[in-house]
Amino acid sequence: MTLKERVQDDMKAAMRARDAARLSAIRLLLAALKQKEVDERLELTDADVLGIVDKMVKQRRESIAQYEKAARQDLADQERFEIDVLSAYLPQQMGEDEIARAVAGAISEAGASGVRDMGKVMALLKPRLAGRADIGRVSGLVKAKLGG
Repeated sequence: MTLKERVQDDMKAAMRARDAARLSAIRLLLAALKQKEVDERLELTDADVLGIVDKMVKQRRESIAQYEKAARQDLADQERFEIDVLSAYLPQQMGEDEIARAVAGAISEAGASGVRDMGKVMALLKPRLAGRADIGRVSGLVKAKLGG
Protein backbone atom coordinates (compact mmCIF):
# COMPACT_ATOMS: atom_id res chain seq x y z
CA MET A 1 0.00 0.00 0.00
CA THR A 2 1.40 3.39 -0.98
CA LEU A 3 1.44 6.29 1.42
CA LYS A 4 -1.20 8.07 -0.66
CA GLU A 5 -3.50 5.03 -0.44
CA ARG A 6 -2.96 4.96 3.34
CA VAL A 7 -4.04 8.61 3.56
CA GLN A 8 -7.17 7.83 1.53
CA ASP A 9 -8.00 4.85 3.77
CA ASP A 10 -7.52 7.02 6.86
CA MET A 11 -9.92 9.57 5.38
CA LYS A 12 -12.56 6.87 4.95
CA ALA A 13 -11.99 5.67 8.52
CA ALA A 14 -12.36 9.23 9.85
CA MET A 15 -15.60 9.60 7.89
CA ARG A 16 -16.99 6.38 9.35
CA ALA A 17 -15.95 7.45 12.86
CA ARG A 18 -17.50 10.89 12.31
CA ASP A 19 -14.24 12.48 13.46
CA ALA A 20 -14.69 15.91 11.84
CA ALA A 21 -11.40 17.45 13.03
CA ARG A 22 -9.29 14.53 11.83
CA LEU A 23 -11.23 14.33 8.57
CA SER A 24 -10.60 18.02 7.93
CA ALA A 25 -6.84 17.65 8.44
CA ILE A 26 -6.67 14.60 6.16
CA ARG A 27 -8.71 16.36 3.48
CA LEU A 28 -6.25 19.27 3.55
CA LEU A 29 -3.44 16.80 2.91
CA LEU A 30 -5.31 15.06 0.09
CA ALA A 31 -6.05 18.42 -1.52
CA ALA A 32 -2.35 19.31 -1.43
CA LEU A 33 -1.46 15.93 -2.96
CA LYS A 34 -4.05 16.33 -5.72
CA GLN A 35 -2.85 19.88 -6.44
CA LYS A 36 0.72 18.64 -6.86
CA GLU A 37 -0.43 15.85 -9.19
CA VAL A 38 -2.47 18.24 -11.32
CA ASP A 39 0.20 20.96 -11.44
CA GLU A 40 3.02 18.62 -12.41
CA ARG A 41 0.95 16.00 -14.28
CA LEU A 42 2.52 13.07 -12.50
CA GLU A 43 1.68 10.22 -10.16
CA LEU A 44 3.11 10.93 -6.71
CA THR A 45 5.65 8.57 -5.19
CA ASP A 46 5.95 8.00 -1.46
CA ALA A 47 8.93 10.37 -1.44
CA ASP A 48 6.79 13.10 -3.04
CA VAL A 49 4.05 12.55 -0.45
CA LEU A 50 6.60 12.73 2.39
CA GLY A 51 7.91 16.01 1.00
CA ILE A 52 4.41 17.49 0.93
CA VAL A 53 3.60 16.28 4.46
CA ASP A 54 6.90 17.65 5.74
CA LYS A 55 6.18 21.02 4.12
CA MET A 56 2.68 21.13 5.62
CA VAL A 57 4.03 20.35 9.11
CA LYS A 58 6.60 23.12 8.75
CA GLN A 59 3.88 25.59 7.68
CA ARG A 60 1.81 24.70 10.71
CA ARG A 61 4.75 25.19 13.08
CA GLU A 62 5.24 28.67 11.63
CA SER A 63 1.50 29.35 12.03
CA ILE A 64 1.59 28.26 15.68
CA ALA A 65 4.32 30.81 16.39
CA GLN A 66 2.25 33.55 14.75
CA TYR A 67 -0.97 32.56 16.53
CA GLU A 68 0.74 32.46 19.92
CA LYS A 69 2.25 35.88 19.28
CA ALA A 70 -1.28 37.14 18.54
CA ALA A 71 -2.68 35.41 21.66
CA ARG A 72 -4.92 33.10 19.60
CA GLN A 73 -4.46 29.88 21.55
CA ASP A 74 -7.54 28.30 19.97
CA LEU A 75 -6.03 28.51 16.49
CA ALA A 76 -2.61 27.39 17.74
CA ASP A 77 -4.22 24.31 19.31
CA GLN A 78 -5.97 23.50 16.02
CA GLU A 79 -2.63 23.72 14.18
CA ARG A 80 -1.03 21.42 16.80
CA PHE A 81 -3.80 18.88 16.22
CA GLU A 82 -3.18 19.01 12.46
CA ILE A 83 0.56 18.49 13.07
CA ASP A 84 -0.29 15.38 15.11
CA VAL A 85 -2.45 14.01 12.29
CA LEU A 86 0.11 14.81 9.59
CA SER A 87 3.05 13.48 11.63
CA ALA A 88 1.50 10.03 11.56
CA TYR A 89 2.50 9.83 7.88
CA LEU A 90 6.13 10.78 8.49
CA PRO A 91 8.74 8.12 9.20
CA GLN A 92 10.31 7.81 12.65
CA GLN A 93 12.34 10.95 13.39
CA MET A 94 16.09 10.46 13.58
CA GLY A 95 17.98 11.00 16.80
CA GLU A 96 20.83 13.52 17.20
CA ASP A 97 23.50 10.78 16.95
CA GLU A 98 22.00 9.37 13.75
CA ILE A 99 21.85 12.83 12.18
CA ALA A 100 25.46 13.56 13.18
CA ARG A 101 26.61 10.25 11.61
CA ALA A 102 24.67 10.99 8.40
CA VAL A 103 26.21 14.49 8.22
CA ALA A 104 29.73 13.15 8.80
CA GLY A 105 29.22 10.47 6.14
CA ALA A 106 27.89 12.96 3.60
CA ILE A 107 30.78 15.36 4.26
CA SER A 108 33.37 12.64 3.62
CA GLU A 109 31.42 11.28 0.62
CA ALA A 110 31.27 14.74 -0.97
CA GLY A 111 34.91 15.44 -0.12
CA ALA A 112 33.81 18.71 1.45
CA SER A 113 36.54 20.85 2.96
CA GLY A 114 34.80 24.14 3.68
CA VAL A 115 31.56 26.07 3.72
CA ARG A 116 31.71 26.51 -0.05
CA ASP A 117 31.03 22.76 -0.38
CA MET A 118 27.87 22.95 1.76
CA GLY A 119 25.60 22.68 -1.30
CA LYS A 120 27.15 19.35 -2.31
CA VAL A 121 26.71 17.94 1.18
CA MET A 122 23.10 19.17 1.48
CA ALA A 123 22.30 17.72 -1.97
CA LEU A 124 23.34 14.31 -0.61
CA LEU A 125 21.53 14.69 2.72
CA LYS A 126 18.15 16.09 1.63
CA PRO A 127 16.84 12.93 -0.07
CA ARG A 128 18.26 10.69 2.66
CA LEU A 129 16.78 12.64 5.57
CA ALA A 130 13.51 13.87 4.01
CA GLY A 131 10.76 13.65 6.58
CA ARG A 132 13.08 12.06 9.14
CA ALA A 133 14.91 15.19 10.32
CA ASP A 134 14.44 18.96 10.31
CA ILE A 135 16.45 20.02 7.26
CA GLY A 136 17.01 23.50 8.72
CA ARG A 137 18.65 21.99 11.78
CA VAL A 138 20.69 19.63 9.58
CA SER A 139 21.85 22.59 7.52
CA GLY A 140 23.07 24.37 10.66
CA LEU A 141 24.94 21.24 11.74
CA VAL A 142 26.60 20.88 8.33
CA LYS A 143 27.63 24.54 8.40
CA ALA A 144 29.14 24.15 11.88
CA LYS A 145 31.04 21.00 10.85
CA LEU A 146 32.42 22.73 7.75
CA GLY A 147 33.65 25.65 9.83
CA GLY A 148 30.99 28.20 8.92
